[in-house]
Amino acid sequence: MTTASSADSAPGTPTVAVLGTGIMGSGMARSLLRAQLPVRVWNRTRAKAEPLAAHGATVTDTAEEAVRGADVVLTALNDGRSVAETLTAATPGLRPGQIWLQSSTVGLDATTDLVHRAAGMGLVYLDAPVSGTKQPAEQGTLTVFVSGPSSGRPAALPVLDAIGRRTVWVGEDPGAATRLKLVANTWVINMVNGVAECLNLAEGLGLDPQLFLDSMKGGPLDTPYLHGKSAAVLSGDLSPSFALSTALKDARLILDAAESAGVRLDLVAASAERFARAEAAGHGDQDMIATYYAGRPE
Repeated sequence: MTTASSADSAPGTPTVAVLGTGIMGSGMARSLLRAQLPVRVWNRTRAKAEPLAAHGATVTDTAEEAVRGADVVLTALNDGRSVAETLTAATPGLRPGQIWLQSSTVGLDATTDLVHRAAGMGLVYLDAPVSGTKQPAEQGTLTVFVSGPSSGRPAALPVLDAIGRRTVWVGEDPGAATRLKLVANTWVINMVNGVAECLNLAEGLGLDPQLFLDSMKGGPLDTPYLHGKSAAVLSGDLSPSFALSTALKDARLILDAAESAGVRLDLVAASAERFARAEAAGHGDQDMIATYYAGRPE
């Protein structure tokens, strides 16, 4: 199999290894390819990475092969355990000085562990969780929260510009971006459950949910998110832009962080309970608005 190397890249055009090609990773890989960056992709299930070959990516059999000679390593995996396991698998192909953009939402404890592991390997760790779902990932319009050493910024900028509409530099502390991401996800998680509960109550009271949506339209409490998520429920199309099981994972990470900070988050706790009920009912792989089913009569 032919693989690219950093020597093949034009100046200012880093070779990027994308580890994880799920909803977010595949979308970011496409955005990188549109920006004409050399991209290698790896996924534990190779079949999920194969479609990216048609867009110009090099699909590799191993994480080690993907990262060898790359300028920037971008991890887009589900959780801290997956990132740690993938880092271990990739280790023989890594070299000191490589930029590691860690975009997965892994929580505070896992971030601390990954930062220490990166330091021990001489990697330049940039904590870079993203805000957005499937469509922004594919369009290159994510918001990326980034923290870490400023020395890593120049090499990372072409990648950040390709995957995001906005980069928020949070500071030198590599855990700061993760903390901000947990706050942002608190807003999203509470909002999606708010939408679901409004639809539940409207139907429970014998109202057409569209009456509620129309009454909000154009007012100070209106938001495209309300209409987009409601449309998914009312049409029955729950194709995931952000899976419910992933939202449950994030809610639990938020609660862990809140507990360590001495903060009580009653709404997130209730949201996590709703997500867990919906997941137990078989909706984990659907979009997170499937939390709607946790509020329907059994």
